[in-house]
Amino acid sequence: MPEFADLKSFVEIVDSGGFNRAAHRLGISKSILSRRMARLEAELGTRLLSRTTRGISPTDAGLEFKARCERILADLEDARDSVAQRGGGMIGRLRLSVPVAFVHHMAPVLADLARLHPRLAMDVSYSDRIADLIGERFDAAVRIGTLRDSSLVARRIAPVRAVLVASPEYIGRHGRPDAPPDLAAHECLIYSGAVQTEWRFRSGKNWLSVRPEGRLRTDSGDAIVQWALAGLGIAAVPLFLVSEFIASGRLEALLLDYDMPEHGLYVLRPPGPHVLGKVRILIDTLVARFGGEHASCVGSPSPQEEGPPRGN
Repeated sequence: MPEFADLKSFVEIVDSGGFNRAAHRLGISKSILSRRMARLEAELGTRLLSRTTRGISPTDAGLEFKARCERILADLEDARDSVAQRGGGMIGRLRLSVPVAFVHHMAPVLADLARLHPRLAMDVSYSDRIADLIGERFDAAVRIGTLRDSSLVARRIAPVRAVLVASPEYIGRHGRPDAPPDLAAHECLIYSGAVQTEWRFRSGKNWLSVRPEGRLRTDSGDAIVQWALAGLGIAAVPLFLVSEFIASGRLEALLLDYDMPEHGLYVLRPPGPHVLGKVRILIDTLVARFGGEHASCVGSPSPQEEGPPRGN
């Protein structure tokens, strides 16, 4: 009967597209991996992998066997998680991708998880780039904004609203826009990592679109905020990035009569019917922290966060 290590090795070879990369990911030598595959194919009495000059690909039998292996391994992981929770917490390693801009909100959540589950290891990558969950072997990713179409499974945690802000210094030098079209006369700070390059505003039942123009562009939300604080322009940023600066008066919220589109805080995981226990616990913790009545942490401005009166 095939061993679980052989099944896991076979799945890794197919997902990686070759022995070298699979061996590196599994932390074993290529020779060990080759012996495991030879043993597995001998026990099953069929060829699972086709070896060509282009690399490795599964045979028809290999594709069917891989699907069954994935179900078996997922069931094993789920059973281990269930038993581990009964015995005092989650075990294993959680590999997670998180936007840099969310580090101050996410770090306390992960600290709570670490305290509650002392046998759960965490490997967290804070980056503004969009990680390849499957290719880079992440268990989950936290994403903020509007999701692109993909095969990943998404769970929406809370609404996220953008707010337009500028420093009192900038407003004193350039004036305050009264309506979205006024932004054409202003220096805008442009987030280059956005799926959509236009800024959209609700006016009654309609939406107005403005294409921001400015000399400063970056794919870092934190850099956008720092430029706004320095008086370099007007920025459209998630509220959670600037709420403390609005409350302190270092930034002022603009065009509050024109709502910007609602986005979301999401947890994404690789496709498949089974949710790993460590990912399920992460989702439950984020829902408890940011969902429901706590959604204002990342949602719409509260009255005390709207800055000085606009005078209209």
